[in-house]
Amino acid sequence: MEFRRPKTLKNVLTHYCPGCGHGIVHRLVAEVIDELGIRERTIGTAPVGCAVLLYDYMNCDIIECAHGRPPAVATGIKRVLPDRIVFTYQGDGDLAAIGAAETIHAANRGENITVIFVNNAIYGMTGGQMAPTTLMGQWSTTTPAGRGKLGEGGPIKVCEMLSALDGPCYLERVAVSTPKDVLRAKKAIRKAFENQIAGKGFSLVEVLSMCPTDWKLSPKEAVDFVNEKMKTVFPLGVFKDR
Repeated sequence: MEFRRPKTLKNVLTHYCPGCGHGIVHRLVAEVIDELGIRERTIGTAPVGCAVLLYDYMNCDIIECAHGRPPAVATGIKRVLPDRIVFTYQGDGDLAAIGAAETIHAANRGENITVIFVNNAIYGMTGGQMAPTTLMGQWSTTTPAGRGKLGEGGPIKVCEMLSALDGPCYLERVAVSTPKDVLRAKKAIRKAFENQIAGKGFSLVEVLSMCPTDWKLSPKEAVDFVNEKMKTVFPLGVFKDR
């Protein structure tokens, strides 16, 4: 099979760190948009954080949002332009911290949008601080002794939390730390977009991803961290599909 760059993915140099998973997720989203033939009517929303430069990579309309607000912006776009395909691209600090309310209420209302949630268990852009998804005992610049239960509480499990709501149509957690995982992640992302095209409602795909720089690990060690640590705390699978 001949390798080709998706038309939705711009031919530019990446700013992401070596071993980061964002580039993989970008490509999967771009491939799905191409395969579904929806590029000319797709609008993405991106926040502050490592996702902030999404417009530099995706060859479709992208709206830059205030930190945590992509689900609210996506909701407005979809309601005004219901024929458009609208997605958010967010990290864990954005979606599960400052944007937690926007995420929960968009899901609860069953808004017909697609949410791509990249979970790398840390604030990647702003200096490696503890995120809502940081693991128990995990080092960060704000938890130098490791995340503690009494001081910080445990990691927030977004798919499990949203699965308690009636509004979401589809919730799945995947990863990009092995070739098999990448293939499964693409299937999940495609399904999330197909659900929106069919008018089924709110779909979220959580992607476990690597952050070697802020984890202070090599790219290989970061892959091992996802496979051996993160998947234990955040098990892969479908949490809702209706």
